[in-house]
Amino acid sequence: MKFDHSTDILVVGSGGGALAAALTARLHGAEVLVVEKTSMYGGTSATSGGNIWIPNSHHTNASPYPDSRERALEYLLASVGDEVPRAILEAFVDEGPRMLKFLEGNSRVRFEARGYCDYYPELPGGKPEGYRTHEPVPFHARHLGKDFETLRPPHHALVVMGRYTFTNAEGTALLTQAPGWQLTVLKMMARYWLDVPGRLRGPRPRFLTGGNALIGRLKCSLNDRKVPLWLDAPMRELIVENGRVRGAVIERAGKRVAVEARAGVIMGAGGFEHDPQMRERYLPHPTSAEWSGSQTGNTGDAIRAGMQIGAATARMHQAWWAPVIRAPGVDRPWVLFAERSSPGLIMVDRAGRRFTNEALPYLEAGRAMYRGGSAEPSVPSFIVFDAEFRRKYPLGCLGPSSVFPDEKLPREWEGTVYFKADSIEALARKAGIDPQGLAETVRRNNEFARTGKDLDFGRGDSAYDRYYADKRVKPNPCLAPIERPPFYAVVTWPGDIGTNGGLVTDEKARVLSESGTVIEGLYAIGNTAACVMGSKYPGAGATIGPCMVFGYIAARHALRVQ
Repeated sequence: MKFDHSTDILVVGSGGGALAAALTARLHGAEVLVVEKTSMYGGTSATSGGNIWIPNSHHTNASPYPDSRERALEYLLASVGDEVPRAILEAFVDEGPRMLKFLEGNSRVRFEARGYCDYYPELPGGKPEGYRTHEPVPFHARHLGKDFETLRPPHHALVVMGRYTFTNAEGTALLTQAPGWQLTVLKMMARYWLDVPGRLRGPRPRFLTGGNALIGRLKCSLNDRKVPLWLDAPMRELIVENGRVRGAVIERAGKRVAVEARAGVIMGAGGFEHDPQMRERYLPHPTSAEWSGSQTGNTGDAIRAGMQIGAATARMHQAWWAPVIRAPGVDRPWVLFAERSSPGLIMVDRAGRRFTNEALPYLEAGRAMYRGGSAEPSVPSFIVFDAEFRRKYPLGCLGPSSVFPDEKLPREWEGTVYFKADSIEALARKAGIDPQGLAETVRRNNEFARTGKDLDFGRGDSAYDRYYADKRVKPNPCLAPIERPPFYAVVTWPGDIGTNGGLVTDEKARVLSESGTVIEGLYAIGNTAACVMGSKYPGAGATIGPCMVFGYIAARHALRVQ
């Protein structure tokens, strides 16, 4: 095979896992090339909260609530179970802390552990006090120079009013209206407006938090070591010789470029959530790419490339589900990660019945919409609340009415994004919900709010339910009555933040064939691989965390680093 370009490691994709793999390889002395199919780098990682879930790290063990290998593995075995080979879970637990310490010790990557509750904290090994979730330390865009222009912006839900970025602690304070939240708002605004050089350049905030901070730190570290990243460079196919992946064909400037990867190809190019045909073939119905909150370049290219050379796939019917709210003219929906814990709302089907604990982790809440409360999926569902909830709390695209009153919302949203009426029965008729069923569900919710006990679904019983709840509300911070008109019903869809089925890999991130043998020279990580967390989401950052860990593992294995 005649190659047009040669490198040691070819990394396909530019999200957190892909850039971590590239940086690991470069730090071990390898020549590296990163290729990204779109005009912006960062993938879905850049648009996300940027957290990584790494148990038993040096940050965790410096916190008031240290961890251990045994406790972490116990939790994963209890939550993930036998969906994933134990060797893969052990590799994650053992190599995660090493990855984090290695990158922090040799690059600009920085994290801090947060007291963020695990998603299944009552399971054996779970940590309700948290500190397994790590948040990237904020980063200023000036360090990126011109590369800031091509850094994929955060999701619109993570930038208040399109201007103000926030850390996890600041976001939690705003959502729960913790003491001093007004000062938090002022701090965020001052941070933006006092950046005079930034305002002279444009409206985009340069104080990078979340996924933008993570990707910014990784890219700056790669720039320090002169690692090239090709934009607008989709991978078209893998090059195989004598059963080994030798490289890939990359399209660049309208030409096909054969790139040799002497040590290996690492694919971290996301899932297939924005490919309508693959969704129709693999995911539960009904389904739509318009319900996905991930970045729109994820169309399964790397998964298909692997399948074309005989790679096995698994869990293709699964996604990282989450309830979402859609609005006309917006490219991606608002993902309801945390707002469902706020007291004073219920989620119902067209019969007006609740079908799940609204405060569940978003994966479980989205999955519940497909199970529904009867034989049919609850698609769409409706989140119902009253004027008191509307005044206090944000819900996706609806900021609290104390700041964003109804008259400031786009007129076309009423009747499409939400319905509004002066009585529960009238609201139900407008939204197409059974009036009697909804009235009875609201009555029952109000009784639960009075007693503090949700007898139907146990909302508020878990430490995770209460993490984002309003602790000022008694006796249950997740429950409040729905009784003050006008009443609202917001249309809610079973969206996702990515698919989690893909190419089958082993504990070294090597891709396996349909016969179970290793395809030499090919590695897959993140949502390109069948997720190493199975169908569970153990804690905040349980997508990017494992993606970075197995990117680190893949790079070291390809380079034969012990």
